[in-house]
Amino acid sequence: MYFSSDKRLYRAIKNMFGYYPGNIHLYKLAFRHKSSTTKKINGVRLNNERLEYLGDAILSAVIADYLFKSFPYKNEGFLTEMRSKIVSRASLNKLSQKLGLQHLIRAGADPSSKAKSAGGDAFEALVGAIYLDKGYDFTRKIIIKRIVNIHFDIEQLIASEISYKSKLNEWAQKEKRNILFRVEEEIGEKHKKQYLIAVEIDDEIISRAQDFSIKGAENLAAEKAWNIMQERKE
Repeated sequence: MYFSSDKRLYRAIKNMFGYYPGNIHLYKLAFRHKSSTTKKINGVRLNNERLEYLGDAILSAVIADYLFKSFPYKNEGFLTEMRSKIVSRASLNKLSQKLGLQHLIRAGADPSSKAKSAGGDAFEALVGAIYLDKGYDFTRKIIIKRIVNIHFDIEQLIASEISYKSKLNEWAQKEKRNILFRVEEEIGEKHKKQYLIAVEIDDEIISRAQDFSIKGAENLAAEKAWNIMQERKE
């Protein structure tokens, strides 16, 4: 016998993705915002942050694979920018609104639970839950068939331009803030090398990101910094 809240979540997953969850507890955890953490198990706080971390990695890998196979003649810079457009925080926040995830999130009174990023965070955690419940191949099919094919216009994304580095630089100039993009570390060797970029604003490190190109890492770090500064402003 399921609690009414569990039945509601079962139906919501079925309506969104066409299947019923196996381990409902994973999905409940995916929608538990850190502000509603109530207990710890072995020192680990029970909220969706760990699932968010996992889902972010799975989502990025699936989208990278999808773009690599869909655009066999496009260079790394194009693929990096397209991936950024799809998995950007702004994009995932809009997606979570379209899916209605805000109605499933369990949150406390912490103001951070009302932040725009809460929806995108929950979506990434949901991807992590699907992966743990059903495996990688199943998750990949869900992301491509139920998310990318339905909710993203790839041609429109190709035509659109998103340079968070430019947006951040324009904002810094307008606000008379000092901004610096710094290569902190080079990870790996030759064709497997990745660059870790830090964004500093007025000597404070705001964000870090890594990618296989400096340009890609800069834009990913800039996007993180942009969203952080927007939330601070709110």
